[in-house]
Amino acid sequence: MQSMKATAIGKTIELARKHEQQTGHLRQRLDQQFDRVHMAIQLPQKDATASLLQFVIAYIDYVPEFLEVARTTSLEAHIEDHTTPCLNIAEAYFLKPPEVVQGHIGLDELMDEAYLAHRLMEEVNDRFMVSAGIPLIPMDTTLSNLVIHNLIGEPFANELDEAVHYSLERVTRNLGVYESSPFFDYVERQQQRLLNTDPDPWPCMMDHLSIKLQLAGLSL
Repeated sequence: MQSMKATAIGKTIELARKHEQQTGHLRQRLDQQFDRVHMAIQLPQKDATASLLQFVIAYIDYVPEFLEVARTTSLEAHIEDHTTPCLNIAEAYFLKPPEVVQGHIGLDELMDEAYLAHRLMEEVNDRFMVSAGIPLIPMDTTLSNLVIHNLIGEPFANELDEAVHYSLERVTRNLGVYESSPFFDYVERQQQRLLNTDPDPWPCMMDHLSIKLQLAGLSL
């Protein structure tokens, strides 16, 4: 069952979708900046702007699901004291957007907020991976975050990254949870499970969406 916050985020996303259907606001923005899309982002030849729009919507839609999975895994791994403050901030990006994204509307605003949430979860996930060797969330969002960074554009996307780092510095002081016996017990159980079953893939979000990223010479 979804938490009340996840349900509220879902309703926020649904309202933004309806706004986009009525106005086409984000599609117009993406169409206007199409010439500035980084050459490393490979788009379908047919209706590339629609593919970008679908990518952004899917990126936004994944946020509440990833937050729920991260909370569940955190509880199982006994690291909620470390991750809960971070996940609360990620939820707050949607429910009470920071001043830095004010002035945008609809899916345009939610793209910024989703980027903040995904980048924050990416940082938390990286720390979890170092300690546990397995991901906290079900997909690797690194490449997708690079694409959204480009779509948002600089210097604003860099300001959002700074907001993520500032948020992490404020709340990630309790790293001792990664040294606890309950956490080590969880990791041992997961490693044993993987030995007895086929390894679970850790898919990249890009694999599920309609655009690709060419990494050779990448500089987004």
